[in-house]
Parts: sequence; C-alpha cells; structure tokens
Amino acid sequence: MQSAGKEPIEGSDALKVLKGADELFVAKGRKTVHFDLQKDRPTDDELLTLMLGRSGKLRAPTLRVGKKVVVGFNAELLESTLG
Repeated sequence: MQSAGKEPIEGSDALKVLKGADELFVAKGRKTVHFDLQKDRPTDDELLTLMLGRSGKLRAPTLRVGKKVVVGFNAELLESTLG
C-alpha cells in the first residue's frame, strides 16, 4: 500500500486501506485471523488494534489484491491468499 519515499500510514488513516475490501487477513506470528468485512466487520477500534504496530503505524507488509487485504507476514497466509 505504501511506496518507497512516502510517509508511513498512521493511526486511523490505516482504515482507508480497507475501503472497498471484502476480506481482511491478519497475520500475528504463526496465527492468522480472517474477517469477512461484508458480513461481520469488527469495530474500527478492533481493526486498528490488529492493523497497527506498537509505533501506531500500519504493520508491514500490507498487501491488497483485488478485494482482499493482508496485513502482517506469514508465509502460509501469503501463499494461500495470493495463490
């Protein structure tokens, strides 16, 4: 979502990456969580807790493929989500 040389995405601005997205996948270590944003969207505060790192910036990597957003690194998640 961010190109080299641009400012990092911080705080509530991170929610903008979900605009138009149907699914969110979040990697936290070896665990992953999946949300169907159309059927059961968590609150903005819950989403920010998952999407932001301790610094308050959007966690890396954050990828968007079509209507899927993937936050955080987990090799299996990336492979299964991005196919």
